[in-house]
Order: sequence, then C-alpha cells, then structure tokens
Amino acid sequence: MNEPEHTDPDAIELIRKLHERPQMLWAKWLQAPAHVHYKTFRMSDPPVQRPASRNEFKLFLDAFKVSADEMVVQDAFGYGMKSAKNGDRLIVIWQTHTEYYSYQIWHLPTDRSERVAFGPIAFPDYRFPITPLGAEVCHLDIVLMVEPLPGNEDMRPQFPGPVIYGSRILDDETSLVTSFTPDEYGRERYRVTVGSGKSSRSHVKDIVDAIVRIETYYHLILMQKPLFSAAVDQAYKYEQVHLKQREIISGHIGHADAQTLQRWLNGLTQDLLKTTRLAGKLHFELSASVPYDKIVHRTLASLNEGTLPLYRPMSEYVLSGITGVAEGYQQLLKRMDTLSRGFEGTISIIRARVDLMLQSQNLTLLASVDKTTKSQAILQYTVEGLSVIVIAYYLSGLMAYIFKGLHEMGWLRSADIAAALFVPISLGISMGITILGRKLLHKKFSGGIPSGASEKPQA
Repeated sequence: MNEPEHTDPDAIELIRKLHERPQMLWAKWLQAPAHVHYKTFRMSDPPVQRPASRNEFKLFLDAFKVSADEMVVQDAFGYGMKSAKNGDRLIVIWQTHTEYYSYQIWHLPTDRSERVAFGPIAFPDYRFPITPLGAEVCHLDIVLMVEPLPGNEDMRPQFPGPVIYGSRILDDETSLVTSFTPDEYGRERYRVTVGSGKSSRSHVKDIVDAIVRIETYYHLILMQKPLFSAAVDQAYKYEQVHLKQREIISGHIGHADAQTLQRWLNGLTQDLLKTTRLAGKLHFELSASVPYDKIVHRTLASLNEGTLPLYRPMSEYVLSGITGVAEGYQQLLKRMDTLSRGFEGTISIIRARVDLMLQSQNLTLLASVDKTTKSQAILQYTVEGLSVIVIAYYLSGLMAYIFKGLHEMGWLRSADIAAALFVPISLGISMGITILGRKLLHKKFSGGIPSGASEKPQA
C-alpha cells in the first residue's frame, strides 16, 4: 500500500521561487525610439545595503505615485510603469547584484516619429528623487533611434571627447556610437541605431543590457586601480623589510640569546599582522576582477561586433583599458600570499629555535633537580640512621635505670648483663618506630596507602 505523499510547504515555496520569472509586461513597449538613463552604484556593505536599496526603489516608485498593479518588487529585481497624460511611458527597472545595484530608466514617447535627444529625460515632471546608498560606478545616457546614422561630421557635436568610437552590432542594420567621455551631466553617451527589421527591434532590450553590462564591469575593474597602485608600493616595502629581516636572522640565529629571539618574534608578528590585514582587504576588493573581465569579453563577443566606416571599434577602447588589469590584480594577490607565507616561515624558524633553547634549559633544570633529589635522599637516610642510633641509645639508657632498680630489689641478678642484652632489642624497637613514622607521614601528605596495607574489596 502506497503511503500518502506529504508535501513540505517550505519546499513548495522554494521551488516556486527558483522557477519564478519576473512578468515583464512592459517588454513589448521597449522599442525605438527610446531614451534610457542608466545608473549603477557600488555598495560598501552589501548585506545591509542590498535590502536597503530595495526600500530606496520603493521610495522612487512612491515619488511618482506608481500604482500597485503597475509595479513588481522582488528580492533582487523590480520595475514600475507610469503613463503621462500625453501617452508617454516611463519604465523604471531596478536590479541588485553581489556588490552593486542599478536603475534603468526608460522614456518611451508615444509618437514613434518623435526624435529623442541626449540630456535630461523629457518625461513630464521627471526627476531622480532619491539619494543613492553607494558610490556611483557609471552613468549612461542612451538614445535608441530608427533613423539612419548621420555622417561623422554631424555626429561630432553630439559627443564630447577627442575620439568617437562606433561599431555595427548583431546585424548590418544595427550600430552604436559613443565617445566614452562624460558630458556636462557626468553621463557617457551612446547612440544606438536600430534597423527597421523585426529582429532588430526585438533586440532593443538586449542591446541596452549588453551596453550597461560592459560599462558596469569595465568601471568596476578600473575602480580598484588606485587601491592596486598603492598596494603594489606597500607590498614592495613589506618584501624589502622581510628580505632584510631574513638576512639578519639567518646570520645570527645560531648564537642569538632569548631576548634577541623574542624581539625578532615580536617584530615579525607585527609585520605579519599588517601584511595579513592588507591581503584581506585586497582579496575582498580585487578577487572579483577575473570574472568581471570574463563578463566584459563574453558580452563583447555576443554583440558580434563589425566595423563601421570612419569609426574606431568600440572594443578597441574597452579592451585597451582592461587588458592585463585583472591579471595584474591576481599577481598582486599571489605576491601578498607569498609574503604572508614567508613571514610565517621565518616566525616558525624562530619559534623552533626558542623551543630548542627551552628544552635545553629544561634538561639542565631536570639534571639539577635530580642531583638535589639524590642529595636529599642521602641526607634522609643518614638522618634516619642517626635517629635509630639516638633512639636506641636513650631507650637503652632508660632501661639500664630500670634494670638497676630491679637488681637492688633482688629481682635481677646482674643489671649490666641485662642492659647489654637489651641493646639489640632497643635497636629493633628504634628501627620499627622510624619505619612506622615514615609510613604515617607519607600517608598524611601524599594520601597514599602505607606499604603492606591492602584495600578492602568492595562488595
């Protein structure tokens, strides 16, 4: 007979969340023309700030009075939609990741023939109503258009910076242009030309996601360069200090005294703590550089980048900025690990030397204690022997008086003969008294059982 199946409600909820996908009802509206602002912020304390960023997003939605049926707020993803009186739509998408969170703000004009432009979002009464929690990583201004790409000279006024980069992506009808230089608002500008084909229009969200992914992880990698440069100099100083210390220690450890060894040990321990503290900070900040670098390369490859006449390829700028950076970070981490192991090895050698000195001192002390114990034993036996003689002497003397009295009373023929015969007896009595006294003292002070005594077996 089959047993009834019992279903854990917590297990059902877990499975539901694992298979849950956000219902992007707004995806059908994401078509060109569109104007997108992207903001991303790095969290200094992700476990605390990650849920706080979700509350921040809720405040964003409240500021625009987004209705409950036009918003979704999950643990790591949320969106809200707002329609203006003129029919324009504003879609705000919030996402949180391991160490950063981001906003995509889409302005979708109702009039598809309307031309969008760089600058502030033109949605009625739009503003960015919150103060973000973390440090800004990047800020992008993306316009998506269906008009053909203008000539190079016409594009020049739209992009700050000395060089404009451009590439064909996905297909021959889609292209993007940027200068990677912030404008007066601190935003990097991207102009995306979307072809008229259906396939091109369906990739609008994918194109924007690829751009923001490249920019975000590109900046996250490069944000650590100042820390990296300072750490390289600090690591070099620690390495030189350790090298000098090892030279001094290796040359003098054979005849160094305990005070010198202790001084070396204290100094090396302090250096090890400093190195470990720096290494821990670097591991926290730089360990993600390799996966970030891979994300940038994979995303660039997914765009299927092609050449755009008169423009330098976008990937040229991106890859030139991050090539070798992640590898440099990892080499520094390896250097710090090697340096920490070097300090630990030197400390172990000094501790081994200290242990040998302590063992030598202990052996000397034990030899001295053994010699003292032997002397005490000899003295004890001597005293016990003298005690037997003294007790026997006084006992024989006492008994001689008794024997004399008995002789005077006529009860004893010769007092001298009796006294002489009693001497061996007095020696035996004295020996017995000494042995018994030793056993009683041993039992009193050590809790032991006197020799010859037997324990009573328990029932």
